[in-house]
Amino acid sequence: MSEDVWREDDTTPARIEAALRRLFVNRFKEERAYVPARVMNMVVIVDREFRGEIENRLERVGRYHPSRLVLCAVEPGRTKLAAWASIGTDEATKAGTISIGRERIELLVGERHLAKLDTIVDPLVVSDLATMVWSPHGHGEAVDALRRLAQIVLVDSQDEPDVEAALDRVADLANDTYVVDLAWLRSTPWRERVAAAFDAPRRRPELRAISGVTVRHREDSLASALLYVGWLSSRLGWKPGALHHARGRWSGHATTRRHDIRVSLESVDQNAPGLAGVTLELASGEAVALDRAPGGLRAMRRERNGKERAWTVMGASRGEGGILGEGVRQALLRDPTYRPALGCARVMVD
Repeated sequence: MSEDVWREDDTTPARIEAALRRLFVNRFKEERAYVPARVMNMVVIVDREFRGEIENRLERVGRYHPSRLVLCAVEPGRTKLAAWASIGTDEATKAGTISIGRERIELLVGERHLAKLDTIVDPLVVSDLATMVWSPHGHGEAVDALRRLAQIVLVDSQDEPDVEAALDRVADLANDTYVVDLAWLRSTPWRERVAAAFDAPRRRPELRAISGVTVRHREDSLASALLYVGWLSSRLGWKPGALHHARGRWSGHATTRRHDIRVSLESVDQNAPGLAGVTLELASGEAVALDRAPGGLRAMRRERNGKERAWTVMGASRGEGGILGEGVRQALLRDPTYRPALGCARVMVD
């Protein structure tokens, strides 16, 4: 990597913007093959003491790295703004190639700056590009301040200890921004594989015969389980009811015009966040199940006569290491199934 860097203590947004312009001019003079990436801005608000953890996660997003990253590190008691900015490019190795440039700005801010963070960040994002905000350590005040600038908010519903409050917060953000929820993305392989299990024309009528749903999840991943059942409810026309917690599980019913569907969410011990398994039971006695297994997901289908078949779906999960990169990729897409699933999930914990 080739990188130009500028830094200054006790600075202002205008001086940071001017420094960026100088960095661009110098880069163009030195490297004619320089082409700035122009896809998306990303604003990240973090606690300064945990900045390294977030930087490590951002490094693993690979080719989904934002064009311009503005990292706001919050330092308690700080009253003055400090910043450093850099422009990095991949070296052009031969004639006719180009070097894609990405910009990074790091701000040291105090808690007093958060309520007006939009006035600091506004001059530092590339206009006419989509802007995504991510605040993994809370700081809801800062996210609210940036809502006039941002089109996308990245959240993780499992970070909140109260799942009802987490889903209500996401619903509020979704009123004026596009929400990308990592708790939702963790269920993507499970949704894809269950949909594939009923994709054959002869299997599709079985969807109307589902009589029970059991979702196994890590204890702190209740939001992922609720969103998964919310997805089933919204896609299949179920009317979900409130779930009740007892003996380590959440249970209740969803209803259709024909029958009720038993819903059970069970917490299990596992290392990775998200779901551990899903079982769909049919009124005929048939069942489809998916569970985590080495190399992918272990799938099982039980036929009406009681005969069971099991196989491994290889590479079904992206893993927690790639979930942030998938979140950045999803920021430029639009998933029409999330908000209906969110609405059903909120009903279940109301």
